[in-house]
Amino acid sequence: MADADVIIIGSGFGGAVTACRLAQAGATVLVLERGREWNVQNFPRQVNDPWVYDAARPERAHGWFDVRMFPNMTVLAGAGVGGGSLVYANISVEAKPDTFLSGWPAGMTFDTLVPHYAEVGRMMEVKRVPQPQWPERTKLMHEAATKAGWQNRFRPLELAVRFDDAWRYGEPNSHDPARSKTENNLHDVEQGTCIHLGECDIGCPVKARNTLDFNYLAVARKHNARILPLHLARNIKAIAEGYEVQVDEIVGHTLQPRTFTAPRVIVAAGSLGSTELMLRSKASGGLPNVSSKLGIGWSSNGDFLTPAIHPRRDVLPSRGPTITCAIDLLDGEYKGKAIFVEDGGFPPLAIDQLDRAGANPNAPELVRNATDTLLPVLRAIDLVRKVMPWFAQARDAADGICTLKDGNLFLAWDIKASEETINEVAAVHRKLAMLTGGLALTPLTWTMGRDLVTPHPLGGCNMGSSAATGVVDARGQVFGHSNLYVADGAIIPKAIGLNPSRTIAALAEHIAAGIVQDL
Repeated sequence: MADADVIIIGSGFGGAVTACRLAQAGATVLVLERGREWNVQNFPRQVNDPWVYDAARPERAHGWFDVRMFPNMTVLAGAGVGGGSLVYANISVEAKPDTFLSGWPAGMTFDTLVPHYAEVGRMMEVKRVPQPQWPERTKLMHEAATKAGWQNRFRPLELAVRFDDAWRYGEPNSHDPARSKTENNLHDVEQGTCIHLGECDIGCPVKARNTLDFNYLAVARKHNARILPLHLARNIKAIAEGYEVQVDEIVGHTLQPRTFTAPRVIVAAGSLGSTELMLRSKASGGLPNVSSKLGIGWSSNGDFLTPAIHPRRDVLPSRGPTITCAIDLLDGEYKGKAIFVEDGGFPPLAIDQLDRAGANPNAPELVRNATDTLLPVLRAIDLVRKVMPWFAQARDAADGICTLKDGNLFLAWDIKASEETINEVAAVHRKLAMLTGGLALTPLTWTMGRDLVTPHPLGGCNMGSSAATGVVDARGQVFGHSNLYVADGAIIPKAIGLNPSRTIAALAEHIAAGIVQDL
């Protein structure tokens, strides 16, 4: 007997949405999540807390961030119930209509996703930062856009965050957690309102972020979906009754093998996770008919960060939501390159972590020496207050190739086709920083090493018109394997040049609607 009508692997934007809709439709749903269940009581905060998820030894390290390092590319992902929503910067923005004019199957257009984009916004209760609450970074971005002649391209972005319209900077104890207003959200789940703590990427202590555990997953659970944390899918095998999913459950510091079966399986483990699982399943013979395009066409979504020092102003990068606004140059306004500039921020505990690292006798000598030298200088000039993390996304060449190497995922990323675009992103950052009295420090990792970091990996199981062009069709179904779907960032076949979470969720809404019709 099958364990569920549908097994969903992963609980991020793809897995949460499909779990919600299929459970609402009456299907028995089982969600397998590799990470743990997080809450305000167990968010990592100290140096020795579980920050790291180590894919090579998850039974020993199954923490908050999964950091995968490949030649010239590092990929950041979340691990836990809620997936990427745990660690992303809350931005919920639709892709541009022209994104879908090429590279997608005929059945997938912007118009197809319009109602789904709207529904995602409703479910996640998106809202812009009220203008009286604009952080200093938002004001700096607006000034930069105006001085560059791009004032009409500046726009505050919708965030999956709860705001209290009456809250203001500068009021007594404005950042005290007691100032957060407790209320029930649309889904009757208790949350708080934002008090601009700047801790978005490491877990909001007042529950103001509308992460997936507060909406889609909460609704799924109300309709009896089962979510199993610490269950790592290792292989999928086609069987007569549907599919068998082979899993390692983390029990203590050990991995315990388990097997689950269902007539339908949805893979939603993220761009790298889904691609790796599909590659392993194909190599094992479990999914022999998967397209030869599997692993081809991976994208970093053109992510790039440039810190800048603005010596004459307080930027306060650790106050406010991590990202709040954008300067939209996706039409090629700047030297013909599609670029989406955003502000950035980092948690206030970053400097405290440096303190602790320097004081840790077990830290490498290089780290202790560097912090001993650097921290007094940083504190003397209070430099952190002056730093603006200029962020951006762009449309890179989307030509990365994922394969298995010694049984593990390997990403081959050749920067040549994307190098000019990234250079222009860095140039835009320098321009905007200069116009606002700042000095942009283009990272040496780029200028010398051509190394990039992305929190927005896309592709690997790309959507296509046929198995000759992609891995899944316009309904998310895997070519050659009926009732097997991929529903996450892995199916996006090109860089979209802006934050992808809303597009991933809208695609999942579309895929779920198609499956519901077949139930």
